[in-house]
Amino acid sequence: MAIDPFVPWGSVTPEAAGPRLAVKDVVDVEGLPTGAGHPDLLKQPAERDAEAVARLRSMSVFVGKTHTDELAWSLGGTNQHYGVPENPAAPGHVCGGSSSGSAAAVAGGRADLGLGTDTAGSVRVPASFCGLYGYRPTHSRAPRAGIVPLAPSYDVPGLLTRELPLLEWAADALLDPGPQPGGPERVWVPADLWSELSPRVGAALAPALRDLGLPVDRTPLGLDVTDAFAVTQAAEAWACHGAWVTAGRPAFGPGVAARFERAERLTAEEVSLARKTVDEARERLLDLLDGAVMALPSAPGTAPALGRPARMRAATLRLTCLAPIAGAPVLALPVTRVDGLPLGLSLMAAPGGDENLFALASGA
Repeated sequence: MAIDPFVPWGSVTPEAAGPRLAVKDVVDVEGLPTGAGHPDLLKQPAERDAEAVARLRSMSVFVGKTHTDELAWSLGGTNQHYGVPENPAAPGHVCGGSSSGSAAAVAGGRADLGLGTDTAGSVRVPASFCGLYGYRPTHSRAPRAGIVPLAPSYDVPGLLTRELPLLEWAADALLDPGPQPGGPERVWVPADLWSELSPRVGAALAPALRDLGLPVDRTPLGLDVTDAFAVTQAAEAWACHGAWVTAGRPAFGPGVAARFERAERLTAEEVSLARKTVDEARERLLDLLDGAVMALPSAPGTAPALGRPARMRAATLRLTCLAPIAGAPVLALPVTRVDGLPLGLSLMAAPGGDENLFALASGA
């Protein structure tokens, strides 16, 4: 069932003019409840805005809260309890998740600025599927107070817009100050990750890579950290929500249910080994990002059709888990279409290099 992107308990009539802000319903807005995509979590109205909302209100007008996948633990853009926001940029297809409602609101012209969250791609994937700009900030520069957590080591607020200047303006309002690395001297295009993609995806994104105007470094990443990332994410999700799940045994859709079941069964040894692998991957990523910006597809393909089971989760996480592991910023660009459906390119910089990404994209 396709649904309106705004939740019925969180819509308002704006009282002033300005860019319209839609807020994912894992983020607190003063006076409104936060549901996090599950009816059992609807609670008393929030006493104050999340810090990210407070900062963005200084340059925008709040117009409503938007649907999200359950507990923000999905990339599919679906919800067992509330339905599926349809993709205005690709009718008949999903928006991607878990910032599905914010993406739908912005892509459909119902909002100018969407506030979402990105743990493992939940802003970048909807940006790609909906033909939007998306932004995941440096982890250490992102305010997280007032946001329902999923995996705190990886969670950050993120932004969606139809226009790059508005996104840059909003990012400036959102970010904490911090040291910035020098600008990139090359674009890192990991040969092993790109070789796993459909040739049509690579060919469609090739012009956008050339437009960056930087020398290309095809050094392979040389590792697959997807499973280790999934284990550490699941361990943190269970630490955040396991007591609630155990006490109430709430109903979940099949994908989220399976992930919580796996999280409940994890052993301390599994988690310890996964964290060791993630730490080693972080060191390699930071080394290879020195003086570089990494370019990857924002998603391994275009948006799946509504009602068809998505089968891209593992391939998507292979691309999207690298930024949270590195704590690095990503700018997702709407650059092309394949068979009429949007497809984006993501640029990742070393931690702190958020402004470098906007400078590069503005000149591309």
